[in-house]
Amino acid sequence: MMRIGLFLLTNLAVVIVASIVMTVLFKFFGIGGVHSAGGLNYVGLAIMCFVYGMIGSAISLFLSKWMAKKSTGTVVIENPTNGTEQWLIDTVAKQAKAVGIGMPEVGIFDNPEPNAFATGWNKNNALVAVSTGLLHTMTAEEVEAVLAHEIGHVANGDMVTLALIQGVVNAFVMFFARIIGNFVDRAIFKNDSDSPGIAYFVTSIVMDILLGMLASAIVMWFSRLREYRADEMGARLAGRDHMIAALNALRPAAQRPDHMPEAMKAFAISSGQSQGFSIANLFRSHPTLDDRIASLQKLPAN
Repeated sequence: MMRIGLFLLTNLAVVIVASIVMTVLFKFFGIGGVHSAGGLNYVGLAIMCFVYGMIGSAISLFLSKWMAKKSTGTVVIENPTNGTEQWLIDTVAKQAKAVGIGMPEVGIFDNPEPNAFATGWNKNNALVAVSTGLLHTMTAEEVEAVLAHEIGHVANGDMVTLALIQGVVNAFVMFFARIIGNFVDRAIFKNDSDSPGIAYFVTSIVMDILLGMLASAIVMWFSRLREYRADEMGARLAGRDHMIAALNALRPAAQRPDHMPEAMKAFAISSGQSQGFSIANLFRSHPTLDDRIASLQKLPAN
């Protein structure tokens, strides 16, 4: 229920904010509605798609820390109560200082599988969290490497970049889906009225789905690319061999069902991905563990 509530809350915020922004823009610039007597108003359509695409991603980004805490049950370490918590704080502080970012919040979430994630709209106001399963199954050196990987995501600004790419992709999908919908409505179903017909709406929805699937491959390509970069940062801060050992320690979990919330999988160090090439891997947020380890092995040992 918590995940459904967060999803509905985010989408409601997107609709409200986007509607307000579009109303202001349309009135300020004197732009008519999306539909006119001659068909689509392409300027109005472009503005609508851009606003919905970018605002949706922006709201998700600004709410990312709060949503991550709620959806995973992450408890932020305010005052360390044991040696493990103190070690986590000290390790993250050392790594954050090494890459020149502000100290992130550090948290622990209850999950039997070894996993971790980083999120936040600002590299100086981020959250790094690890699962109880990771703390129970990995060595200190491996946990340090995982933390360094997550610090790499923060230092590289991956959360912001991914949100921007997702927003632009969403805008293009909406724009072209409605152009195709208008063509089908006008040219094939011969609708010459001032208002769009049912064919416009049905076609637009179908194309939203089809183009969205293709566009997601672009977003996931970037997501996989950023994992390689974060692995490199993990190797630089904690040692190449320790980073490789940490990835190897994730192998058993990669073959089991993923317990991470769907919205957090792209930010986790492990997403339960299968090994080897398949079409499905084009739509996965993470490269295979074999590919990630092979990439690290090309780096000099440190």
